[in-house]
Amino acid sequence: MRTAETHEQPAASASARPVWAERPSRAGRAAKTLVITLVTLAVIYPIVGVVGTSLSDQATISVNGGLVVFPTHPQLAAYREIFAGGVVTRALLVSLLVTLLGTAASVLVTVGMAYGLSRPEVTGSRVILLVALFTMLFNPGIIADFLTVKTLGLYDSFAALVLPSLVSAFNLIVLRSFFMGLPGELLDSAKVDGAGDLRILTRVVLPLSKAPIAVITLFYAVSYWNAFFNALLYLQDATKNPLPMVLRSFVIGGQSLHEAAAGEIPAPQQAVQMAVLVVALVPILCVYPFLQRYFTKGVLTGAIKG
Repeated sequence: MRTAETHEQPAASASARPVWAERPSRAGRAAKTLVITLVTLAVIYPIVGVVGTSLSDQATISVNGGLVVFPTHPQLAAYREIFAGGVVTRALLVSLLVTLLGTAASVLVTVGMAYGLSRPEVTGSRVILLVALFTMLFNPGIIADFLTVKTLGLYDSFAALVLPSLVSAFNLIVLRSFFMGLPGELLDSAKVDGAGDLRILTRVVLPLSKAPIAVITLFYAVSYWNAFFNALLYLQDATKNPLPMVLRSFVIGGQSLHEAAAGEIPAPQQAVQMAVLVVALVPILCVYPFLQRYFTKGVLTGAIKG
């Protein structure tokens, strides 16, 4: 009887295994591989086309219908042209400055708010949380935002590119949910040892929160790097425009970035446009691989533990 029972238990456990935990069949693995391959090609193909077109001459672009995947005679004329006028270089420096300072400020404020809202002993934390959630559902509108920025004296300043979007309610909720999932006994033991709130945050909470903080850092960095609407609304001086604003003015508006000198053969306009896109893509593509391993873990942990 014991032998029969021992043989029946594995069969019962195997039948009780959920569908998503079952080992996929060969056909299932082949289908997943095919779908992933198609999705990867769909993502990579436009990027390769943008890079290839930026390195091509006018004849190659015309023959390939405007999108060159493999340039026959690669050249850097488009990149020399966009950096010769100084417009892209200045805009690139502005975007880097705004992204670095804005991301640092946003992460600092978000971490402080999330930690304070995660502590039940903080007075008024629920009211502040409801106000943050309210901003996710209702937007004040462009006119109200513009009047607020102008009244505060931020119009036509770099601060207008950072302060109106300093805290994201979504990032705040994700980080607060993660902080609430930390063991309360760990924080209580730190208080017993005489640690204050700031010391607990820096020495206990932050070392355990690398994944969600890395995720919200990436979110903020991408948001600041790609933002052009704040520059469109709040900046009057064109020399303060970030790179996305130059992209919009040149690629969509068709403005010229550099006037060719006498006897100089200008690069194809489409190649120059693609070169600007490449310059805008490279920094994010360089940063993302270092934070990718934290991405899924940080989002899921912050969402589940709330």
